[in-house]
Amino acid sequence: MDKYYLTEHRLKELREELSELKTKKRGEIAERLKNAKDYGDLSENSEYTEAREEQARVEARIFELEDVLKRVAIIERNTGSEEVKVGCLVTVRKDNQSHSYTIVGPNETEPEKGKISNESPLGKALMGHEVGDKINFKTPGGEVTYEISKIE
Repeated sequence: MDKYYLTEHRLKELREELSELKTKKRGEIAERLKNAKDYGDLSENSEYTEAREEQARVEARIFELEDVLKRVAIIERNTGSEEVKVGCLVTVRKDNQSHSYTIVGPNETEPEKGKISNESPLGKALMGHEVGDKINFKTPGGEVTYEISKIE
């Protein structure tokens, strides 16, 4: 069973979303379904059909969130780590240029902010390596080599 890596902040957001869906959203949909049934023939009732489709989407999201919350692993900042793990800030060098990436779970990826997934090609390549290691990984533009210069 795979783990879902989340920060405390993201875990709180997902719990709030789940609570909102289970209470408020389910109630709103139940009311829409009740009102749509009052219009009569359900086979040609677009309001009823739309409400049922929305209900299916909400229930699928609830199922997804419950699954994530059952398998969550909290990401803690790995200061002093000798190897790259989820939660580390990794600085790599390529052609005299440095880039820093925080390794996060797939639910928190924000490449534009330097947060990359441990499941991304670069994230996978970095995992388990130490300062001084050279890693290769494939990109759409070809194979790239980085050297790990710092792990925080």
